Amino acid sequence: MNPSLDPLVAAPVPAPARRVLAALALGATLALAACGPADADTSADTADSRAADAAASTDSAASPPPGMHWVPTREFTMGWDGPDARPDEKPSHRVRVSGFWIDETEVTNAQFAAFVDATGYVTTAERAIEWDEISKQLPPGTPRPPDEDLAPGSLVFQPPQDVDGLVDYSQWWSWTRGASWRHPEGPDSDLEGREQHPVVQVSWDDARAYCAWAGKRLPTEAEWESAARYGHDGQRYAWGSELQPGGEHRANIWQGEFPVRNTADDGFVGAAPVRSFPPNELGLYDMAGNVWEWTVDEFDPRTYSLRAGALPSGGCCVDPAGAERAADPRNPLAEHSYVHKGGSFLCHASYCSSYRPAARMATPPDTSLSHLGFRAVWDGPPPADAASR
Repeated sequence: MNPSLDPLVAAPVPAPARRVLAALALGATLALAACGPADADTSADTADSRAADAAASTDSAASPPPGMHWVPTREFTMGWDGPDARPDEKPSHRVRVSGFWIDETEVTNAQFAAFVDATGYVTTAERAIEWDEISKQLPPGTPRPPDEDLAPGSLVFQPPQDVDGLVDYSQWWSWTRGASWRHPEGPDSDLEGREQHPVVQVSWDDARAYCAWAGKRLPTEAEWESAARYGHDGQRYAWGSELQPGGEHRANIWQGEFPVRNTADDGFVGAAPVRSFPPNELGLYDMAGNVWEWTVDEFDPRTYSLRAGALPSGGCCVDPAGAERAADPRNPLAEHSYVHKGGSFLCHASYCSSYRPAARMATPPDTSLSHLGFRAVWDGPPPADAASR
């Protein structure tokens, strides 16, 4: 990754992004303002959400929901100190995570549709924007945009014909009225033939609502990374040290010139159906690339350094949680900002290489994007043969 493009480096909001901020209420996702922690103490809210998630996913049934795999209790190296590492991924440190069940794939459009059909749930992107809420995430004095710009919608990647550098990503992200999980690229798109694609355009709130209905929860960041790294502890990628071992594409990521031209050497320009690439040793698909995946943890770029600093020499952190309060330099005015993992079909070595398991990104809980989805975990008992695994 080009260090000058590190999204955690403080920088002023570019002029084009300022116009978007004012006119289209894009603030939280496109902000590149100076780093600083949130003002409000959100530790109680964070603890409450973790407790609610854990309660929702605890079930006395002996069998997990279909399509889940057991991740054994294990110790592994979390984070990354090697090539491409960003400051928030350092230092690598030993972590022990208790066993849990995790979805084999990202939640698909078909699965999310079943939830919506059963509950009548309306996602964040399908609701009109509440100016009183979104304005809290914008610089003081940001004028209220016209009512038509507060209509339901979401953020959609649109490849530009050309770019003026890679710092101002409003050049390829566009607020699109009518974009939602049903219409991922806007009102002219739909889900026909994409039933087995990962659902996108879902906010953190939407993902948690689905999990509660399914009797599951979102994973912690440590749980997610434990599952992704299984069998390849301490490696650069989830499958080893090479991006394309033996010339084989192992994940749906960007090839070509980002963000202008995707050559689709891996077979896909956008999101791919789940199970399109080889699974890892646990039988889990798309733990790298395809779409980003929400976790339950608040984001703070200092989390790993603070955690490692509190450990004795050679020590191990057991079942770590995320930050007690958000401190996201990309979204400095947001009260909450949650980690997502795994990278997406938009990741390219020239920009972020976030298809590495250590990579971290975050956005506020009301944000939805055309490359962001999730998978769930379950806290039921281990399989009968867990001791032999």
